Amino acid sequence: MAKFGEGDKRWIVEERADGANVHNWHWSERDCLDWSRSLLSSLLADLQILDGEGGLYIRTDSIDKLNLQVDGEAYVNVRKGKVIPGYELSLKLPWQGEARDAPLKVTGLVEVPYLADENAGEDPEFKVSVRDDDGPVGRRIKDAMLAKGKPIILEKIRVYVDTMSKGGPAKDELDSKKPPSNAASKAAPAPVTSTKTAPATEQKGKDRQEKKKKSKEGFKNISLTEKFYCRARDLYEILMDENRWKGFTQSNARVSREVGGQFSLFDGSITGVHEELQEGKLIVQKWRSGSWPDGLYSSVKIVFDEPEPGVTIIKLTQTDIPEEDKYGNSTVVENTERGWRELIFHKIRAVFGFGI
Repeated sequence: MAKFGEGDKRWIVEERADGANVHNWHWSERDCLDWSRSLLSSLLADLQILDGEGGLYIRTDSIDKLNLQVDGEAYVNVRKGKVIPGYELSLKLPWQGEARDAPLKVTGLVEVPYLADENAGEDPEFKVSVRDDDGPVGRRIKDAMLAKGKPIILEKIRVYVDTMSKGGPAKDELDSKKPPSNAASKAAPAPVTSTKTAPATEQKGKDRQEKKKKSKEGFKNISLTEKFYCRARDLYEILMDENRWKGFTQSNARVSREVGGQFSLFDGSITGVHEELQEGKLIVQKWRSGSWPDGLYSSVKIVFDEPEPGVTIIKLTQTDIPEEDKYGNSTVVENTERGWRELIFHKIRAVFGFGI
């Protein structure tokens, strides 16, 4: 490796006289540690873990009182619109709890000792401790914090991980400097209203098939089968109820219940339109993530089957998922499948008790 300043000049892009880094041609690095502390604090403040369930009350402090410790490093490297996030962080989150049948207040810490970009697709290690009190009340509250608080807190941490993958604090700058998108050339051609015409020739038919085949390059499909112990109509109702979405995802949601109506999930990260709805039987949607290239939509089909009362099997297929997002990250398909399993189906089981 050449020493700094001694590289081959054929590979060095000289700086412009005006200092501009046009379209982020050079590698640019943005320190994100302070920004990370601010975002994680806003995500982890005011979390109501338990509000009287089982006689327990557990929460984190409000944003103005929260003393979240975030140590380590965090940065984003950008070149030509490509985003490479890097972070190795340790988190210490204070929390407090009370029991209705005991006068004392319990305080403790949630520790995430290693949150790193190399493990972005995995849940980090999660530790819960109680300060000063190791008696039966303290242990009871600690166990409740681990059981109920872990999924809530890890979901908030995933928001941070996802935001870093999109550029973190450099996202707005990336969007403003990004060259015109060629997403339109990748998108499937818009449907054309058919009218009666003379039959197409065989050659034209072959041309259309070839064009259709090419339009699918760069896209993939996923299929999932999930089992729930509930009635099909109950599961359908959860997926069509925005208040229940808010409950099991701990994020904002808007869901129309009409064909042609729009939906917005996970604070607007997922949007789309209902194309076909059959209560307790079928949901068909036009569906996209905000990180995808502009104008691209996938198709989601969820089929509900109830082989016996109280047991529901759903089969989900999602087609035309782009292999890369608009920042050049190539984990779109894996993240989409993981999102359905871990952030939606597993959460529904945990919150509504459909996995027992």
